[in-house]
Amino acid sequence: MAHLPLLDPGEVSELDLTDAAVHAEYDLSALWRRLRTHAPLHRHRSVAGGPEFWVVTRHADAMAVFRDGQRFTSTSGNVLETLLVGSDSAAGKMLAVTDGNRHTEVRRVITGALTPAVLDRLADRIRTQIRGLVARAVERVDGDFGTDVAAQVPLTTICDMLAVPDSDRAYIHRLGSSSVSSHEPGHDTMDAWTSKNELLAYFLDLAEQRRADPGDDLVSVLATARVKGRPLGTDEIVFNCYSLILGGDETTRLAMTGAVLAMAENPDQWRAFQRGEVAIDSAVEEVLRWTTPSRHLGRLAIEPAEIAGGRIEAGDIVTVWLASANFDEREFAEPDAFRLDRSPNRHLTFAYGPHFCVGARLARIQLEATLTALRDLVGDIEVTGAPQRVYSNFIGGTFTLPVRLKAA
Repeated sequence: MAHLPLLDPGEVSELDLTDAAVHAEYDLSALWRRLRTHAPLHRHRSVAGGPEFWVVTRHADAMAVFRDGQRFTSTSGNVLETLLVGSDSAAGKMLAVTDGNRHTEVRRVITGALTPAVLDRLADRIRTQIRGLVARAVERVDGDFGTDVAAQVPLTTICDMLAVPDSDRAYIHRLGSSSVSSHEPGHDTMDAWTSKNELLAYFLDLAEQRRADPGDDLVSVLATARVKGRPLGTDEIVFNCYSLILGGDETTRLAMTGAVLAMAENPDQWRAFQRGEVAIDSAVEEVLRWTTPSRHLGRLAIEPAEIAGGRIEAGDIVTVWLASANFDEREFAEPDAFRLDRSPNRHLTFAYGPHFCVGARLARIQLEATLTALRDLVGDIEVTGAPQRVYSNFIGGTFTLPVRLKAA
């Protein structure tokens, strides 16, 4: 949030939350505060002939929407991009846009594969990888944490889980990043859909290979799973692989890079963490709240509902803005302060309710490993250039961070 121009909170009627540049180029904190205070259920205007939609900004209201699967569905999409066009091609196939019994059944398959033993093995590899990357960054002194460290870890972890060949991983990263965001303001919807379709085609081929010759990876688990005696459809396997790449790569990378930026901008918190005055678990949760890599999630109302003193009708689009709810002064004391010892810390970074992020534990492992390596190996953090932020209305944060890391 620091160093960006504040968006005038008085311009709510002209606000366009669908515009990626609004999120990348402005600090929206004053705007969110105004909406939380004066219009916690805000009716967003139509953009380019699309439908109007509701904007939910308070923490308690966000939780109410997330836990109410009876009145709010994900099957018409769970982000603005799909909700505004009225459908999601992955509905009923990808976990994030499937509700009810099928959601429960497929979720059980995926979580069943992420056993404590599997996660422990992944954690050991993650800690070794991150420690090595941070050590090399310290040796170089000057570098880019986003590129040199954060970009290397989450994709490797997810690709390890899916057993994606090493030679394909740079290709997968490029497609995954460009399907939900861009590093340039000119990236358009067609670019995103092209990347998404290429990624789906890749996993279609991989799923066919694993059905014929399964291993112990997650693609093989999905390809050989049976629910009520029947195998998962190929489209279910492909869409859930796609979802794991998106959910596990870019967002975790942004949280890792954002953690370093927050430490550099809050040296008192960095020193307290270095001295061991802050528990690692507490620090991880505050980084997750502070960075909030997913800006919003959406639902379609299928029954009338009362939220924040207003009425939502069946058929209305409802967007829940985590970027606001995670800084709600009704839930968090001094929400605009980065406090590594914050407790309680009921952030909504991983959502809430039936669609709570299936990869939450893995993201926490990666952030814990990152913070531990920084504490052990780095003495001082100095930002040496302007961080660059992603262009997206869905995910947010810094993807490059020029830094000088001095050895502990």
